[in-house]
Amino acid sequence: MKKTLAVLTLSTQVIFAQNIAQKLEKATKDLMESSGAIASNLSFYVSDENGNFIYDYQGNKGLSTASTQKIFTAGAALETLGKNYTYKTTSGYSGTISGSTLNGNLFISSNGDPTLGSWRYDNYKPESFKKKLIEAVKTLGIGKISGDLIIDDSYFDAQTIPGGWPWDDLGNYYGAGVWGVNWRENQFDININGTDFKSFSYPLEGVKWMNELKTGGSSDQSLIFTAPHSDVALINGTLPSGKTVTVSGATPNPPLQLGVEAMKWLKESGIHISGKVITNSQLQIEGKQILNFPKNHTILTYESPTLDKIVYWFLRKSINLYGETLIKTLGKEKKGNSNFKSGVAFIKEFWKSKGINGNMINFADGSGLSPQNYVAAKAEVQALLYAKKQSWFEAYYDGFPTQDNGMKMKSGTMRDTKSFAGYHIAKDGKKYVFSIIINNYQGSGSSELQKILNVLK
Repeated sequence: MKKTLAVLTLSTQVIFAQNIAQKLEKATKDLMESSGAIASNLSFYVSDENGNFIYDYQGNKGLSTASTQKIFTAGAALETLGKNYTYKTTSGYSGTISGSTLNGNLFISSNGDPTLGSWRYDNYKPESFKKKLIEAVKTLGIGKISGDLIIDDSYFDAQTIPGGWPWDDLGNYYGAGVWGVNWRENQFDININGTDFKSFSYPLEGVKWMNELKTGGSSDQSLIFTAPHSDVALINGTLPSGKTVTVSGATPNPPLQLGVEAMKWLKESGIHISGKVITNSQLQIEGKQILNFPKNHTILTYESPTLDKIVYWFLRKSINLYGETLIKTLGKEKKGNSNFKSGVAFIKEFWKSKGINGNMINFADGSGLSPQNYVAAKAEVQALLYAKKQSWFEAYYDGFPTQDNGMKMKSGTMRDTKSFAGYHIAKDGKKYVFSIIINNYQGSGSSELQKILNVLK
């Protein structure tokens, strides 16, 4: 009797899976036969929550992922670093203190905290770091500094942008680079009315603007072009006329930006500083010896939010800066080299060790912004299934945006690329894991999105 019941249960499951597969096949066929898909590529894979196969359409084909690439970086970071891992920003001084005078330099250093000065976290905003820094200096009775303010941004290597990122992206907030010292998520905002700059979110240090904006259309179609260490930024494209629009860019020199702001804080707090702001990256550019942080005179250790909270925002708001910082951190801590190549190699090795075919995870960065990422939908499903069994899964799952139908799904968007990967509980309670990636779809963004959503429904 028990054997008969087991056979009937298995038969029912098989029939149900076949019905789901038939529906997915029809929806996929409708998508691929649409006019915009004539030259497109699709990789689609679905399993149940236990990894049992449900549906596959070229699931082994590697395509550009856009931001679903982040599911690999987040999982590797949570397991390798631990959900309670924190970044640290420190302050210290060189020289000696005589009376109320520091005869030396004041230092600020970091191991790459991407949240330093972020607006996303309570108790971690710019005002929090400002308060802690001023308190640390005043606790020592310092009222005057004879030297310079040194921003030690030497923890990571000098390459701040992964190779392969499009030039169109670099000056915009989502193309912000990674530094040893990051500040305000390396992002600034400009309020623009028509073509006129009205205000900045904060005074941007040392940048001259070429404004070639025009008005037209109903949405923001502007682009900012600049690069790390650049003192020139070009903005062009179109903005709607008659209303103020906020455009967000990538700060060309975050360590310098922090230094200039910190210098202002000191002076406003009655602490006179005779010197200037110096960054170690600038000394490196000038061929000069960098100034090492004086570890024996540390006066402040400022910790970031824990990694689980960082991963939440990394996945929820798709912050590319976080992904590339994690890549550098993993490379530095696990391979002794903070360059992007080492970090990318580490996460590929990590996922290969979990049973994913290395040919299906051709990573180029940690965020998915590079079109040189080629990943198969089946590999994304395998990563999601692995994560589901781990102790850190709750922190991982929490970061996935929740859709109207209850689906927990990370999305990715680049030019002519769309991807979705995540977890779904159907109305009947059955649980699925899926990934769908389409490249070179030539329809409008909205029609492409709707057709993909029809497949997922």
